[in-house]
Amino acid sequence: MTTSLDGEIRDGRHHMQVRVYFEDTDAGQIVYHANFLRFMERGRTNYLRLLGTNQRELLKEAHDDAPSFAFVVRSMTIDFLKPAALDDLLDVITIPAEVKGASITLLQECRRGDDLLVAARVRVAFISGGRAQRIPKALRLAMEGA
Repeated sequence: MTTSLDGEIRDGRHHMQVRVYFEDTDAGQIVYHANFLRFMERGRTNYLRLLGTNQRELLKEAHDDAPSFAFVVRSMTIDFLKPAALDDLLDVITIPAEVKGASITLLQECRRGDDLLVAARVRVAFISGGRAQRIPKALRLAMEGA
């Protein structure tokens, strides 16, 4: 079976697999907690890519409307429930929960099989010039329809 490095969107949820490498672990070969944030960041980025929002294209398209724009994590609530270890194959799942004018709330999970290891609620804001701006219409529509 061939899978995309970016994962796939099924039933409105983005699924992406991540293998735990030695560099992801601490001295006990357990995933260092901050690395789950990296895994989830990759999940959010690939989710946007699969929605047709290539970040380079979005940068070019949005530059005229919102110079110096960026997506920034505004807030995050995270629960670390179980550890992951060297060589584990993790599923990073990203679920759009709410799309507002200038922010998106996503639910994210890191799973190993049926085991929920980490659960997070992430609010991402769209800013330009240091201020919140409306999310580009194409992205908002893609997320609402995913």
